[in-house]
Amino acid sequence: MNLPISGSTRLLGILADPVHHVQTPQGINRLLDAEGTDAVMVPLHVGPDGLAALVQGLRGLHNLDGFVVTVPHKSAMAALCDALTPAAQRIGAVNVVHRTAQGQLLGDMLDGEGFVAGLRRAGIEPAGRSAYLAGAGGAASAIAFALAGAGVRRLTVANRSADKVQDLLARIAAEFPAVALAAGTRAPSGHDLVINATSLGLRPGDALPLDAAALAPGQTVAEIIMQPAVTPLLAAAEARGCRVHGGAPMLQCQLAFMARFMRSGSAR
Repeated sequence: MNLPISGSTRLLGILADPVHHVQTPQGINRLLDAEGTDAVMVPLHVGPDGLAALVQGLRGLHNLDGFVVTVPHKSAMAALCDALTPAAQRIGAVNVVHRTAQGQLLGDMLDGEGFVAGLRRAGIEPAGRSAYLAGAGGAASAIAFALAGAGVRRLTVANRSADKVQDLLARIAAEFPAVALAAGTRAPSGHDLVINATSLGLRPGDALPLDAAALAPGQTVAEIIMQPAVTPLLAAAEARGCRVHGGAPMLQCQLAFMARFMRSGSAR
């Protein structure tokens, strides 16, 4: 960074557990530096048991404009905000927060549109395709709604918690009745687009989020995990002749929106 940090520098944060893998600070700080904005983002490592206490403390930090929220806090953060945008409200999760001058917190969810924009930037058009989604948490919910809004014809959601899957499918059906919806197993066969929207693959030794033996050439396999860039799932998919799409484009396509929302409370 070329701008010096001073008492006038505005603070931004990212809340995560673990935190070693995050790449948002690098991207946001490059963006702020290029704009000549006197602000800096730092990573904040907090576990689920300390999240509420940390968020309460951040309310009183007068030089804090906002923060990004990532694994595993996106769903829990929704209940800790004073207000949510319509997108965050329907999804039930938050990945970016604006702190007002009075210490109130407004949450938004940008993962879904960032993911779809990343697909399209890579020449992968979801409209008219069949998609398999592993996960039903905060990021997965955002991606599910975004895929439905982008025009997928069929969406299958697989997760260990059947109740979470059914709740997510019911919310999507209420808004996108034309999309064929189903609860899935670990087998992603029969779908054009296969997406891992869980955190499996983030830590060494993690199990695969789905049955990679059921993958076949012609399928596109996508990740939301950015570090490692090639997860075990993507490596297995490449070995089976699939096209792969890493997690970095999802972040890259929402960096400017995140920075704007944290500082002003509006992403656009």
